[in-house]
Amino acid sequence: MFDQLNETVHFTKNWQQQLAEAFNNIEDLCHYLQLSSEQLPTSVNAVKSFPIKVPVSFAASIEKGNPNDPLLRQVLPIKDELTIYPDFSDDPVGDLPSSTHTGVLHKYHGRVLFINTGICAINCRYCFRRNFPYADSQLSKQHENAGIQYLNEHTEVSEVILSGGDPLLLNDERLKNLIQKLNTVKHLKRIRIHTRLPIVLPARITEKLITSLTESTQQVVIVVHCNHANEINTRVINALALLRSSGINLFNQSVLLKGVNEHANILCDLSEKLFSNGVIPYYLHLLDKATGTGHFEVPETIAVELIKQMQLTLPGYLVPKLVKELAGALSKQTVL
Repeated sequence: MFDQLNETVHFTKNWQQQLAEAFNNIEDLCHYLQLSSEQLPTSVNAVKSFPIKVPVSFAASIEKGNPNDPLLRQVLPIKDELTIYPDFSDDPVGDLPSSTHTGVLHKYHGRVLFINTGICAINCRYCFRRNFPYADSQLSKQHENAGIQYLNEHTEVSEVILSGGDPLLLNDERLKNLIQKLNTVKHLKRIRIHTRLPIVLPARITEKLITSLTESTQQVVIVVHCNHANEINTRVINALALLRSSGINLFNQSVLLKGVNEHANILCDLSEKLFSNGVIPYYLHLLDKATGTGHFEVPETIAVELIKQMQLTLPGYLVPKLVKELAGALSKQTVL
């Protein structure tokens, strides 16, 4: 689908065009990566329950001809997704019971989460919201005022978290309008944005976006999601630099994934590369037990040993907190 020349042309396009050209079937992705789908345990049935979507900017960092590439494993639909695992469910972290209004989740004290969209730029196969009923549970434009009213009524809330899907897939105008509405909530101190776009679609980080974010009267914090150092290419580095130069605090959350990053040296490399580009390693999550993701699980005992190995290698500020999320708990649970 893409040769080197086409890649060059692709990366001159704006982020909406790049998103539209994301790989959305197994055959095209495998052809681009010089792999035969027959050599891989791919599954069309897995795609039926959770579509494939991979931006070229992310696929370009996958090693061509390598069926075991850790970035490929994150996005390739395989037969293991159809295996039923005990204790795995469609709502593993209890999002739905914590919903107070359409698209508004109030799970933890002092923080409210807005489900701004059900769309992502990339469909990560381990996603804990891969089965989430976005059609009925996202903060559409029509429901935003109700969300703002809820914040006004709950003065204990100091931080709103924009999530999804990916909130940076909102167009600039809508995102700017939402931030302006949030700025009217006098007791709100911070707007936290959880996004994978600086990593998988760095073209989204534009000067216009930066202007919208930095015009906020409340502090803006961005938490990116990167699981492996190989995800951080030159385009990503430039996007992170643009965010950092605007004064926005950057943190990272990773998920511990079998076949991707379950080795201490890989996690250490990730922390080093993140920090060298102005991103604080924040959380390392144990897998949320969503239906279709059981093959990614790394046992907690192994996770603890990995963190201990990292502590022997890295300064403390480069070792992320190992956490897990339990449905109904009043905060994330720190494992180590």
